[in-house]
Amino acid sequence: MDEMEIGATPRGALTGTRLAWLAVPLALTLTAPTALAASLEELRQQGSIRVAVANEVPYGYLDDEDQGQGAGPEVARHVLDELGIDDIEWVATSFGDLIPGLEEGRFDMAAAEMAIRPGRCERVLFSTPNTSYGEGLLVRATNPLDIRGYEDFARRDDIDVAVLQGASQVDILRSLDVPDTRMIEIESNDAAIETLLADHADAYAGTGLTVSRLGEQSPDVEVVAGFEDPKVDGEIVRSWGGFTFPDDAETLRDAFNEVLTAYRHTPEWEETLTHHGFTQDDILNAFRFETEKLCSPQE
Repeated sequence: MDEMEIGATPRGALTGTRLAWLAVPLALTLTAPTALAASLEELRQQGSIRVAVANEVPYGYLDDEDQGQGAGPEVARHVLDELGIDDIEWVATSFGDLIPGLEEGRFDMAAAEMAIRPGRCERVLFSTPNTSYGEGLLVRATNPLDIRGYEDFARRDDIDVAVLQGASQVDILRSLDVPDTRMIEIESNDAAIETLLADHADAYAGTGLTVSRLGEQSPDVEVVAGFEDPKVDGEIVRSWGGFTFPDDAETLRDAFNEVLTAYRHTPEWEETLTHHGFTQDDILNAFRFETEKLCSPQE
C-alpha cells in the first residue's frame, strides 16, 4: 500500500468546506461511475470473491502470506464459507479508496470495519454492525504538549493533529469545531509515528484500538493517558463498524447479514473480537444499534 511522502504536506495545509457531523469524509466526496456488482449466485458459481482491507490492525489487514486477518476478515471468512464461497482474493488498499473501489467494481466487498455513517450509506451498503469501538490519541513520548482530548485542537492554536485520510475522525474533529488548518491528513496508519516524530503533527487521532497498537511499536510515542472521550451534542462518540458492499449488491449483503446475525450470538464470534483487543464493553455495544438507525441522518 502506497504511503504519502512525509513532509510533502506542510502543517496546516489541509483545506476544504466544513461539513456537518457524520457527513461524507473528505477523501470520499468525489463520486465515480458505478460498476455492476457481481450477484451472489455468480460469486457462488465462480467460488471466489474479492475482499478489500485497509491494512489496519486489528480491523483488517494482510499477513506475510497475503491472507486477510483481523476482526473483519476472520468473521468474513466464516460467513462467506457458510455462503458457499471459500476462495477469497484479498486486496489491500488505502482506507480512502475503499468506497471508490467498491463503486468501480475493483472488489466485491470490504472487510475493514468501516464505521457506518449516513453519508457513506448513500454510496454503499453496510452489513449489520460487526464491531463497536471508541476513540484515542497518540502523541510523542511524555506528552510534552499536554494534549488530553480532541477538543484541545479546537481550544488551542499551537497544536496540529494527524488523521487518516477518509476516516471518521475528520468529521468528529470538525463537529468539535477543530479547523481544517489544524488537521494533517495521512494515507495510512503506518505513517502516524513518523509523522509525529518528524514534527509534522503533534498527535494522531484514531480509534482506541488503532492508537494502542501504534503505541506498542515505538518507545518514542505513547497513548494519551486519561484521554477525554469526545462528546457531540452531549453524547460520547462511538463508532459501529460493518462490512461494506456495492450499492447494487443487496442479495449478497442480505445473505451475508443472515449468516452474520446468527454468528454474532456464538462464542466463536466473541472470541475472535476479544483476541483482537475488543473489550466486553465494545462487544456489548455492537448490538446497541441496527444499521438502519446508524445510516439515518442525525436530527
